[in-house]
Amino acid sequence: MRVVEVTAYGGPEVLRMARRPEPEAGAEPGKVRVRLKAAGVNQADLRIRAGRYADSVGPLKPPFVLGTDFAGKLLDAAPGMPVGTRVGGFVPWFEMLTGDGTYAETIWADPEWLAVIPDEVDFTVAASLPLASATAQQGLDRLALPAGATVLVTGASAVVGRLAVQYASAAGLRVVAVAHEGDEPELRVLGADHVVPRGVPADVVAKVLAGDPDGVDGVFDGGIFGEALLPVVKDGGAFAAIAPDRVPAAERGIRVETVRAVPDAARLAESLRKVAARELVTRVADVMPLEEVAEAHRRAEAGHRPGRIVLMI
Repeated sequence: MRVVEVTAYGGPEVLRMARRPEPEAGAEPGKVRVRLKAAGVNQADLRIRAGRYADSVGPLKPPFVLGTDFAGKLLDAAPGMPVGTRVGGFVPWFEMLTGDGTYAETIWADPEWLAVIPDEVDFTVAASLPLASATAQQGLDRLALPAGATVLVTGASAVVGRLAVQYASAAGLRVVAVAHEGDEPELRVLGADHVVPRGVPADVVAKVLAGDPDGVDGVFDGGIFGEALLPVVKDGGAFAAIAPDRVPAAERGIRVETVRAVPDAARLAESLRKVAARELVTRVADVMPLEEVAEAHRRAEAGHRPGRIVLMI
């Protein structure tokens, strides 16, 4: 089968198409094979490829296969899901550290990772959702803010932040979103109470404090600003960091939470249902063939079109 390997740490040029043996039925007890139709390109993929997390992956060295999000069809039956069922989910790449990701034609998956994709949701949209949805929901869980509290969501133009805005609003939080100019009208529809244009951290801090002089109760740092945002958090507030290399040191009684999402099939199934019913909005920036993965990484790093880049397989 075709896969994309990281041949060494570096830029997008280190990504290479390769061939590996097709998984054989029953070879991995307790797991099922999924024939992929689409895989998402996440910021974590870019950072792993660049070597930023080399110390975090222990003995794992290139060549390895990146990728967490996936959507495809079952090649083996899973509980309640016959062969051919359309399924989505994400591989907990950091927890497994096998180097077997979703930039591949076929993967092994634990049935507990899998959610059925509704017929109304296409594979590319489904592949944009699993890790982002889990990160947004579990990050807000870790903040544990009461209804009526104010949360600042950075990166609100991108998939994770956009979902965090929607989940936070649904939970009764007042949402301040940091986003690209031009996204304000849509984000207000999605639940943001106030939108601040993205920019250098000092400018973002000044604009947030102009609207909330006493600061915010919590920060969901989807834009990976890190410690530069601490001045906007009230004493005793909370900060959720989604990148392990951008975790601020706690100060002024601020509780800092590092979020590494774990699969939650039930929540993913509900989110997919909401996408199908147009009750939840995700964002796909580009859809590209697997062979153009290096260009996909270049576009993701450039960030000109916020949203998930999805590889068609």
